[in-house]
Amino acid sequence: MYQRQIGTVTNYLVEVRDALNQRNGQRLANLLSHNNAVFQRNAQKLLANERNLEPEYVSRYIHGNSNWSELVSAHLKTCLSYWVDDDVMEAFQWKTQMVQAMTRMLSAEKEQNWFLPLMNQINIEIRILAMICDKEKNRHSSKSLKPDEHLEKAADLLMGVFRVAANDSRAPIEVSKRKGMIHIINQLFKIYFRINKLHLCKPLIRALENANLMHVFPLAQRVTYSYFLGMKSMFDSDFKAAEQHLGFAFRNCHPESHKNKRLILIFLIPVKCLLGQMPTQEALDTFRLTQFNGVLKAVKEGNLKAFDAALEHNAAFFWKFNIYLILEKLKIVAYRNLFKRVAHIVKTHQIPMDSFLAAFRFSQDDESITLEEVHCILANLIYEGKVKGYISLQHQKLVISKQNPFPSIASVA
Repeated sequence: MYQRQIGTVTNYLVEVRDALNQRNGQRLANLLSHNNAVFQRNAQKLLANERNLEPEYVSRYIHGNSNWSELVSAHLKTCLSYWVDDDVMEAFQWKTQMVQAMTRMLSAEKEQNWFLPLMNQINIEIRILAMICDKEKNRHSSKSLKPDEHLEKAADLLMGVFRVAANDSRAPIEVSKRKGMIHIINQLFKIYFRINKLHLCKPLIRALENANLMHVFPLAQRVTYSYFLGMKSMFDSDFKAAEQHLGFAFRNCHPESHKNKRLILIFLIPVKCLLGQMPTQEALDTFRLTQFNGVLKAVKEGNLKAFDAALEHNAAFFWKFNIYLILEKLKIVAYRNLFKRVAHIVKTHQIPMDSFLAAFRFSQDDESITLEEVHCILANLIYEGKVKGYISLQHQKLVISKQNPFPSIASVA
């Protein structure tokens, strides 16, 4: 709630000045957001005829560090461009100047971090504005040479903010800007994942690990960080690390954040399956993830044709979340389960290769499959420890161990 009704720019600047004097970071973040309700409802009335929004004018009300006057001036021009002139590109340019002024302010304000809520708000808004600008640009140019131009610019600006925060190591942690490191990293992660530059995440991860401050960050930010760390580990094929990070994110996600928990599970389910942990049907139903049903059923049964069909049936969903290729890796588990069924049927530890070939052709409904292909698949399964045994080429048999020839996937993952 505002103490005074904001009907003019002067009223607004008095509110900003009061928030600054009180060092009320959250109130300042609300006031300096271009999505503030005041500007959404009254921007035309408040700013349309008010073109003198220069720092010199603002400094009449905002005293002290000139970076604050420049920051507030850039904010007002952002609102003018966004809400009155309907020019999102120009709004982004003014928001850029706002971030630059904020970065200078962060450097100038020693042993203080009360303004971190404002920093966090500005970081979010520059990223979102950049997304809108790139979408608008790509809509008007089907062959844009720089499809992510604004997001890359936003990332550069956020890296500038991050360096200032990360280098504030001399201040006591209670007043250190390093408390804002994880929020900046999460915004950068969102950009890097969107523009497919995941290699840029590594220095940020290393910097946060070296800071050794995870215990001081808010749980919500740690959950977001773990989510992205889990996805990166998954794409790097480090499935154990992915399970650890995504599991932390899922367990600590707010219980009422059903949408976020579902999003985490979309990545956690394939990872757990590759580690030999199948989800329950109750979990799939609860989070509306029945798209996985066909694939998981086919894997359990070792039904290769059904596996391919189920993967293609929900291909649009799997590609949307970039997990199609991850799920394809489950086919090796389906192979293992098919061969295990064959072993149970023949009931001997010396299994003719022709038995596997027949089962493979039947399961794939493909008579063109050769014995060499079956040899290759079995050799891979043995190498990975999913089958205990060896292939006797002389007798064309698979000789399996008499004790636990098909170890659980979890034990060998």
